[in-house]
Amino acid sequence: MSQLRQIAFYGKGGIGKSTTSQNTLAALVEMGQKILIVGCDPKADSTRLILNTKLQDTVLHLAAEAGSVEDLEVEDVVKIGYKGIKCTEAGGPEPGVGCAGRGVITAINFLEENGAYDDVDYVSYDVLGDVVCGGFAMPIRENKAQEIYIVMSGEMMALYAANNIAKGILKYANSGGVRLGGLICNERKTDRELELAEALAAKLGCKMIHFVPRNNVVQHAELRRETVIQYDPTCQQAQEYRELARKIHENSGKGVIPTPITMEELEQMLLDFGIMQSEEDREKQIAEMEAKMKA
Repeated sequence: MSQLRQIAFYGKGGIGKSTTSQNTLAALVEMGQKILIVGCDPKADSTRLILNTKLQDTVLHLAAEAGSVEDLEVEDVVKIGYKGIKCTEAGGPEPGVGCAGRGVITAINFLEENGAYDDVDYVSYDVLGDVVCGGFAMPIRENKAQEIYIVMSGEMMALYAANNIAKGILKYANSGGVRLGGLICNERKTDRELELAEALAAKLGCKMIHFVPRNNVVQHAELRRETVIQYDPTCQQAQEYRELARKIHENSGKGVIPTPITMEELEQMLLDFGIMQSEEDREKQIAEMEAKMKA
């Protein structure tokens, strides 16, 4: 059996991280890989396209109903989805109460101790990446996830979140084996998006793994709670996800310790690309607008 690869998809909320990860994993299973998904996002939406269902019951929710996590069987929390992909959701507390990281820690420990990690080629963690919380860093901190893939776009906050995640990887890289596998750019059709993504990858010292074009077929598939791979397997977008899956599969052992940049460097990069205006340019633009209004 091949060595188990523990990968994680991180990215800011709303960036399309869960959609990208599920489509990629559906393509990987087509390649003959055996996969376990561990959803670490409190929204618990990391497996819905694989299971073709609304939301999966989470480990924390089921444990609360049963009395404790020790009262559960692995079959209670692991559901089988598209082409045999094993799916589980860690879950989280009610909004505003407790730390969502507790569900991640509880779920991973339970799954490992009860054999869910046996006979799989990939364990994939889907993690919210714009919350500064030790619990969300758990797959990195506890040396679980070995390869981190950051889903981002050309939007400023997505770039900011990607750089922050790189800082988290750097913090734990020397004490464990975690590495940055690379960036995945989920197109939002912003100005010079591919160039900007490649520039950030160069700054971080990593690969730009793949540029995923924007396509409405993704939304059509999601409305039916399916990945594009399942919904329209012959379309171009399905081929894009297969290409992304192939690149990740061939990226084993090629991750890096990232070199995150400062906020000033990030802003300068955006200025250099003409994405963000300088203070001087903003003041000039305001003065011109005021002059036109007076005229």
